[in-house]
Amino acid sequence: MAQPHFIVFANEKGGTGKSTTAVHTAVALAATGHVVGALDLDSRQRTMTRYLENRDATMRRLGKNLPQAKYRVFEGDSVEGLDLALRELSEEVDVIVVDTPGRDDPIARAAILKADTLVTPMNDSFVDLDLIGQVHPENYKITRPSFYAELIWNSRTQRAKNTGKSVDWVVLRNRLQHIESHNLRRVGAALDELARRVGFRVIPGLGERVIYRELFPKGLTLLDFEQLGEVGIGHITARQELREMIAGLGIPDPGVEEPIAAAG
Repeated sequence: MAQPHFIVFANEKGGTGKSTTAVHTAVALAATGHVVGALDLDSRQRTMTRYLENRDATMRRLGKNLPQAKYRVFEGDSVEGLDLALRELSEEVDVIVVDTPGRDDPIARAAILKADTLVTPMNDSFVDLDLIGQVHPENYKITRPSFYAELIWNSRTQRAKNTGKSVDWVVLRNRLQHIESHNLRRVGAALDELARRVGFRVIPGLGERVIYRELFPKGLTLLDFEQLGEVGIGHITARQELREMIAGLGIPDPGVEEPIAAAG
């Protein structure tokens, strides 16, 4: 099997919907024909793993098969151990979704270096934007990229030198407001300015909806309409958000060759 496509969800800030988005991405890709691996690097909280374990329990309870990822938790503390875990998982799958903890540590940094698609979920606010860029308090223009943006820039440069492959950095705007506001426009404008300077793409993620918290105990996603029971217009809208997010990530179809970065 060819080298899988690595999707790494990374953000040093907690509470951005990172694990929920990672799970929905893994299941959505499994539903479209990918053989998906999921590696949880947060051995303490294990949110992604618990979600997928709940999904297995629901399948057993219902006696039905649902799209699912091959998941495991990485409990080691060395980069060599991470490399081994990824190699073992790579033998079985064509996409690997990695969920990193909401903190900076050597293992998370090593995972970022593996990314073909690096996804940074953020809540739609200046508090979360501060992770990747600082803004002027009066005109809301970007004054400088943050330490985290510089870290990602250096990681992408190092990976390109080591492997000749480009890294697609995607900033995911989670919990978007459903009502247009000055803050929404200001955050969007600042992100667009920073994207041009630092080199990432911005796509809409998952909205602020109670349904995501309700789905966790059963391990279900918005794609599992048959198991959700009564479906309202909010569910349909949320499922469309998910589909648009997956399309925006632009993950290659199974068997498609990865592009090689241009020299220089």
